[in-house]
Amino acid sequence: MIETITELDVLRERVRSWKRDGLRVAFVPTMGNLHDGHFSLVKRAREHADRVVASVFVNPTQFGPNEDFARYPRTPEADARGLEAAGCDAMWLPSVETMYPYGVDATVRVQVPAVTTTLEGASRPGHFDGVATVVSRLFNQVQPDVAVFGRKDYQQLAVVRYMVRDLAFPIDIVGADIVREANGLAMSSRNQYLSADERAQASEIRRCLEAMAGAIHSGQPREAVEAQAAGRLAQAGFEPDYTVVRRQDLTEPAAGETGSMVALVAARLGRTRLIDNFEFDA
Repeated sequence: MIETITELDVLRERVRSWKRDGLRVAFVPTMGNLHDGHFSLVKRAREHADRVVASVFVNPTQFGPNEDFARYPRTPEADARGLEAAGCDAMWLPSVETMYPYGVDATVRVQVPAVTTTLEGASRPGHFDGVATVVSRLFNQVQPDVAVFGRKDYQQLAVVRYMVRDLAFPIDIVGADIVREANGLAMSSRNQYLSADERAQASEIRRCLEAMAGAIHSGQPREAVEAQAAGRLAQAGFEPDYTVVRRQDLTEPAAGETGSMVALVAARLGRTRLIDNFEFDA
C-alpha cells in the first residue's frame, strides 16, 4: 500500500531506511492531477530502482501572473490511488510552507542560463527559474538515485539535465517517452480544460509536427517549414506561440544541416495552452 508523507523528517527517514537496506530509490516529480502519462513515468522509474517516490506539489514559483495557478486542479486522493496502482511506494505531499520556509517571495532561487532563454523561457518569463528552484529542493528532500521526467516537456528535461550536471547532483536523469491519447494528442493535465470539439481539434498539433519533420527531411528550408507550420495551426483555429525545428540540444541548426532534430510547438486553443514535440533524424 502506498504511503502518503507530508513531513520532511518522515520522508528522509523512509528513504534512509531503504538505502540502509541497499535499495535503489527513484523519484518522479509531479504537480498532481495525474493521468496515464504520469503513471507511465512511475512504471519507467520502477525499471530503474527498487523503490519509487512521487511528489505531488503545485509549485507557485513556476506560474506567471496571468497563468492558471489558482485553477490548477488539486486531486491528491485520486493521485494516491493512481500512484499505488502504478507501483509507487510513497507519495511526497509537502505544503508550500515546507517547500518554501521563508515564503515564496523570500526564497533562494536557482537560475539555469542559456537553455532557459528561448521557447518556453521567452514565452513564460521566470517559468524555468521556478522549475529549477523547486526541482533542486525536491532533489535535496528526496535524495534519489534516479529521477524520471517526461519528454513532453522537452525543454524542462534539458533544463534539469543542465542543472544536475552543473551542480553535480548524484542523480541519473531518465527521459520517458510521450504518452498520447488515441487521436495523437499528448497527455496533459491541461487537456481537461478542452471542450470535446477542442480536444478533437487539438490532434492537429501532432499532425503538424510530423509534417514539419517530413518537410525538413525532404530538404525544405527550416525557416519556411516553421512559418508554414505556424500558418497551418492558425488556420486550424490555434494561436501559435512558436513552431520551430532545433537540434536536440535546442540550439538552432545551420541551413541544410542533417542529424538528430526536434520539432517543437506551443499554441493556444481557446483558453488552453498546449505544447508538444517530435524527435526525428533529418
